[in-house]
Amino acid sequence: MDNQERSTFKFGFNAGAENWNGRLAMIGFVTALVIELASGKGLLHFWGLM
Repeated sequence: MDNQERSTFKFGFNAGAENWNGRLAMIGFVTALVIELASGKGLLHFWGLM
């Protein structure tokens, strides 16, 4: 893969977008889990939504 192809931004569903979506989903899940373990409340209760 040359530098031109690597630096080109691609729209839509592609391998790069799927990787970023997966990474962000894992970060969100772990963050929610840590908040629940640290506070002893569910995520919605922690934010005061329930």
